[in-house]
Amino acid sequence: MRPDFEVLQALIRDEALASVEHSNNRKTLILKESGNQQRSAYSLKIRNVPDDVIAFKADAFPAPNCIFKNDKGECKRADFVIVASDNRVNWIVYIEMKSGKGHSEKETVQQLRGAQCLLAYCRAVGQEFWQEPKFLEKENYLHRFICVRDIGAQKRPSIPPKSVQHDVPERMLKINAPPKDSLWFNQLGVSPKLSDSEGVWYGLGT
Repeated sequence: MRPDFEVLQALIRDEALASVEHSNNRKTLILKESGNQQRSAYSLKIRNVPDDVIAFKADAFPAPNCIFKNDKGECKRADFVIVASDNRVNWIVYIEMKSGKGHSEKETVQQLRGAQCLLAYCRAVGQEFWQEPKFLEKENYLHRFICVRDIGAQKRPSIPPKSVQHDVPERMLKINAPPKDSLWFNQLGVSPKLSDSEGVWYGLGT
């Protein structure tokens, strides 16, 4: 296991970690959102993730409203951050999940930015308190920003158009109505560069 994952396991509380299922030598992440008076609980499965993987609930981190004015949405956070590595490529994936259409695109961008800021805070904590100067170094990871909505909806999944890489919040990858509320890890657009053939990577099969 790479040092980054050892520090993350020591840093993040179990209650904030996403659960992992093992089947046929493959790992599946279970990203769960609890329900409230406005909506029911729902979840999203990310199948065939790399062996080195940790996902935690970014929105479990309390909003810093007592310090920040939140005039630009700086107190918002997306739902999950996934850190993964297959010993060849390292990824940090920021995911906002919505059971319906959700909020405006502007607010989703703010949520993804907030999760990115939380990851930067984790980076600083690991570097300072664990004395790991290269912990989660930004240039060592591919960064991907994703919004998945209409989770659980009984409708035809949408295929995202060919686009530039979703490596900043403003160019987030938008996925609607994933089949059986699950995605494969490589469907998150985690390749280093989208080619023309990869522009229609989203398969409808499960």
